[in-house]
Amino acid sequence: MTTDPEPSAPPTADAGAPLGPDPDHDVTLDAAALRVLAHPVRLVMLNTLREHGASTARRLAKELDLDSGAASYHLRRLAAGGLIEEDEERGTRRDRWWRARHQRSYHDPATVAPDERQGSRAYANAVVLAYGDQLRRLAADVPLFPDDWFEASIFSDYSLSLTPGELEEMKRELVGVIAKYRTRGASSEGAEPAARVSVQLQMFPRL
Repeated sequence: MTTDPEPSAPPTADAGAPLGPDPDHDVTLDAAALRVLAHPVRLVMLNTLREHGASTARRLAKELDLDSGAASYHLRRLAAGGLIEEDEERGTRRDRWWRARHQRSYHDPATVAPDERQGSRAYANAVVLAYGDQLRRLAADVPLFPDDWFEASIFSDYSLSLTPGELEEMKRELVGVIAKYRTRGASSEGAEPAARVSVQLQMFPRL
């Protein structure tokens, strides 16, 4: 038995790919958005808004253990990058509410122009740091998992000898498997209850 914040960087942004973006709900990150998201705190904030809905800087600061001024700054940066927007129906001048504009982010490093690769790598670095922080926080929850979820989870690390082409092939195969379960609806009546599950080849419930 072995087991992100947002979700967030599938291997391809091609519309016909198994995990390709839905143009009505998802965003393919451009160079400006990559620069904004090259910070793990902003990634976590964005994924929090996507998963739990609109929030304020004060609420996010408390949840993520941040200074409220820092939370406000990061929210403004996310808004400037077109990733979130103010929920004007809920907010006030003193207590502004923010919501995510898209369900998921997509970035394919293979499509990046040579002069933009530094931004692509900085974004990937932030993604890794955000996932690492998620796992660090998860450590306190693992002993509390119900038995069925604990036994179904996986925390794994495999050491393989592969070429870039073989890694690309494996990536596409795994994405295809994930797509199969992504398109399934919620558990039907009478079936086992479903929960949000993170899949990184570590797989665990977000309970």
